[in-house]
Amino acid sequence: MSRAIESQLKNSFGFDPAEGAHHFVVTAPRGAADPIVISEHYGWDEATGSGEASLSARGDGQIRAFLPRLKWDAIAGEVRAQFNRRLKQQGRRPGSWQVGPNLLRRDLGKELLLLAWAIEEADPGLIPAAVANWNGLEPEERWWLCTMTAASTGHATNDRGKGWRKAVRYALTENPVMAHAATEARIPEFFVRAAGPLFGGPRWDDLPDESSDV
Repeated sequence: MSRAIESQLKNSFGFDPAEGAHHFVVTAPRGAADPIVISEHYGWDEATGSGEASLSARGDGQIRAFLPRLKWDAIAGEVRAQFNRRLKQQGRRPGSWQVGPNLLRRDLGKELLLLAWAIEEADPGLIPAAVANWNGLEPEERWWLCTMTAASTGHATNDRGKGWRKAVRYALTENPVMAHAATEARIPEFFVRAAGPLFGGPRWDDLPDESSDV
């Protein structure tokens, strides 16, 4: 294993290939003009690490979202702090954002992706509300919303602003934060009608495994 791969694993947010190869990668370019790239990977190679990210609609390394640096900077600190609190509670090493590829455990990657989808087309002034509403969701709720959105509108560019992707943006940026507790968020009627597990629909474990599409 190269030093570069060792460094990626050391600074990752909970990703351990020995526990499962499915993970996400946040690629942060050195230049501020280039976007942050979030991709989903099902494989891992001890010698080369994550596979190459691609805009292909199928297969490994699918790019799920692009975020301008301005929007990424608005969420990166809060996401890092929250993820590291949970990793610390689990007895795990904290992660940090670096220039280049940043590895995230599958569940944390899903949660980050949901927030990225919420703000990718939103006015920057709405990002604080999106973060507050995202904080008000339980991890399981974030996983489910991400899974359902990815199943129908998960392509980074072709599905931008459509269907569930659009609904996620409205849910987290325009859904008002509870005034008495910023960490409590309301689930909009759209998702209630979607018959999700939070509202009497399928359980989390009954959702299809995304890797079956590879």
